[in-house]
Formats: sequence, C-alpha cells, structure tokens
Amino acid sequence: MGRALLLFDADCGFCTRAAAIAPRLRLDVDVRPLQGADLPSLGVSADRAWREIPLVAPDGRVRYGHEAIAGALATGGSAARLAARIMLSWPIDGLAAAVYRLVARNRHRLPGGTATCRITLR
Repeated sequence: MGRALLLFDADCGFCTRAAAIAPRLRLDVDVRPLQGADLPSLGVSADRAWREIPLVAPDGRVRYGHEAIAGALATGGSAARLAARIMLSWPIDGLAAAVYRLVARNRHRLPGGTATCRITLR
C-alpha cells in the first residue's frame, strides 16, 4: 500500500461529512468507507473500527481515534502537520483522546448525524 488509508462509517452522515474534509485539506490519504472494506486483511479490528476511525499506514500499522486523525493530518501541508504534532503532544494528547471519545459517543447528535450514527447500535 502506497498511501495511508482512512476508513469511515458511510452509514453515518456526520462521519461522511467529516471524511469529506480530508481531500479539501489535501491530505495524502485514501478515504474509503468501512462498509465493504476487507478489515481482517488490513489488520483492522472490526469492533474497534465501528467505535473509532481507523487509519492504516503504508507499513500496515493501524491507529484509531484521535491518533488516526493526527496520522492523517501528518500527511498534509505544514499547518496540518503542526496540528498533528500538537494533537499528539503532552498534555494535549489526553485531551484530544477525551474530545474524540466525546464526539464519537455523541456523533448522532451532531450536524449530519442520524440514529444510524449511534455507536451503541453497532
């Protein structure tokens, strides 16, 4: 695999809208829906992927949640790379993880979110 792969829940309107940001930021990642992806061959935990966005690096390493977002940002321009470094730096890392969990748990309440976005449905 030449580029990182960012997978998102295409049944979730909020997730789909969020995934559409990657091309606008000119991130060097492929963005594809979880649905239809061969998760086992990618080394992605299906259970975890429904709760946290996965990013599969070109070397096969998988990151989830805020670390996946930071990994995707790290492939962009200087501002995106700076944002990635800040997200993963101490003490922001813990805060970024907490904010990610809060957003993920409430994605059905956010703009574009619907009942299908509820993580508890998975």
